[in-house]
Amino acid sequence: MTTRFTVIRDNTPQSAIPRGTVVAMGNFDGVHLGHRAVIEAALQMGRAHGKPALALTFEPHPRSFFSPNTPQFRLTDETNKLRLLAGTGLDGAVVMTFDKNRAGTSAQDFIHHDLIERLGVSGIAVGYDFHFGKGRVGSPSLLVAEAPRLGIEVDVQAHVDIEERPVSSSAIRMALAEGEVADATAMLGGPWFVTGEVIHGEKRGRDLGYPTANIRLDKNCGLKHGIYAVRVGRGKGKDQARIDGVASFGRRPTFDNGAPLLEVFLFDFKGDLYGNLLDVAFIGFIRDELKFDNIEGLIRQMDDDSARARAQLAAAPEAFPKLGAID
Repeated sequence: MTTRFTVIRDNTPQSAIPRGTVVAMGNFDGVHLGHRAVIEAALQMGRAHGKPALALTFEPHPRSFFSPNTPQFRLTDETNKLRLLAGTGLDGAVVMTFDKNRAGTSAQDFIHHDLIERLGVSGIAVGYDFHFGKGRVGSPSLLVAEAPRLGIEVDVQAHVDIEERPVSSSAIRMALAEGEVADATAMLGGPWFVTGEVIHGEKRGRDLGYPTANIRLDKNCGLKHGIYAVRVGRGKGKDQARIDGVASFGRRPTFDNGAPLLEVFLFDFKGDLYGNLLDVAFIGFIRDELKFDNIEGLIRQMDDDSARARAQLAAAPEAFPKLGAID
């Protein structure tokens, strides 16, 4: 078994791909509890076979290929998806480029060429609703039907429910769009997070007594505009420091009503963060974004926001996504 999380891509030589691996197949946007059930099935199968267990996923997300002009709110970009997958105990991931050729590949060709000939899989774990191949003809039932002839094992996982509601990436996007952070966290199995580089802003926060680290999120981010309790990761791996804070995501209606920006105030922190990459985990929703008539009112509200954020974070001292390192 491998000890490092290795990423296999289209240009990886076949000689560098371990034979007999077990794969968990899916798009894995967010790596939520439904995805984790598929991953756990692959891990168990891998242990039984004495073989590595890998995630098999696609980039860009197939929805982006088929609907390029439709905004797509992704829960995780490719890097963060891989970091989450690396935190599950998997040995690696196969990232297949989803392009015109991939979209035109028949389900049978995908099974025989990609899964059997190139990857040499011994087992497949998949969710009940996962489809693949041209026209989405490929299905879990097709894999089950083909398994005896191919000499592989197939495990199909049913949907995962929370309070009788199916867990899905779409449901998590909807929860985040409504500021329902607790619901999103429950479905994800941990806090939703974003990663971004700290950029220079208008530096208004300094004058208000709340200097912020400003991060521009993806233009299609569907997170509700408002104020959040956040936990920030700075650095990598075991050396990553975590700092609590309060964040505003929105257009700053009191000042300029500009492009959406994430502004993070870190509690009890002093230092220069410009150019740093930060992981920002959303622990709790505090309030909607508001427009204030004067600066004094804004500062009083920010004081209250900070107190509420500290309380929410104190109630969840260990809340942070479980992330792994990727090669």
